[in-house]
Amino acid sequence: MTSATEPPVPAAPRLIATDLDGTLLRDDKTVSDRTVAALAAAEEAGIEVFFVTGRPARWMDVVSDHVHGHGLAICANGAAVADLHAGGRLLKVRGLERPIALDVVHLLRAAAPGTSFAVELATGIHYEPAYPPFHLDPGATVAVAEKLLHEETPGAGAPVLKVLAHHGEMTPDAFLALARSIAGDRASFTRSSPTALLEISGPGVSKASTLELCCAERGISAAEVVAFGDMPNDVEMLSWAGTSYAMGNAHPAALAAASGRTVTNNEDGVAVVIERIIAERARLRVER
Repeated sequence: MTSATEPPVPAAPRLIATDLDGTLLRDDKTVSDRTVAALAAAEEAGIEVFFVTGRPARWMDVVSDHVHGHGLAICANGAAVADLHAGGRLLKVRGLERPIALDVVHLLRAAAPGTSFAVELATGIHYEPAYPPFHLDPGATVAVAEKLLHEETPGAGAPVLKVLAHHGEMTPDAFLALARSIAGDRASFTRSSPTALLEISGPGVSKASTLELCCAERGISAAEVVAFGDMPNDVEMLSWAGTSYAMGNAHPAALAAASGRTVTNNEDGVAVVIERIIAERARLRVER
């Protein structure tokens, strides 16, 4: 089942919440012209659009030109709310306390030898020497996680948004299950990568819980939200929203959590549903 016909498309949602990678973005990390037009049409119809992603605010350039109205995005799996109209300035931070982060690091080192870590601060990312290479931010510190999480270095006073844990041999879902079994009472664990890369946030911090806070500030209920996602870090959001769609390329956990499915990200699955929402609103206006 990969059509966008279930569940019934709501005619009067007040907010659309969409993940980015694997959902709104195509695999080449672009936003298609069709999707750009659909996002603009939603905003013109009075439907707020929130980008809700595991990305840090500094990696939001790919969609910053497509944020209308409020200009806000929920980043780092709910650990931060950023104003993309103000260059990604953080307006709200729900951090991971450093002593808790250290406890989790010690538990994972003992339970899964070979785990390497990175620490995502509000000011940038820092990482261990063994952490997989990637396009690094300027000024990143390379040191063991215990030093990175010390209260004085690096980024003195900067909140920890999340800790990243990578294992080179375990399967992604097995690593996630292990981490939750040994430290799930201390922090929130999820993943969005096809590799065994865990994203660790403060207790109770998720895309869903921060989206709920943002909606409450606007007087918007879960029933008035349509959400889109594709990976385990979207599960809580897909479960919370009144109407939700897993992408045709989604992880089984996301498919199970969503109330419906749309086509893949490369087929503009988010745009397909938004277009149907706009069409349904137009049909009802004509009938009235």
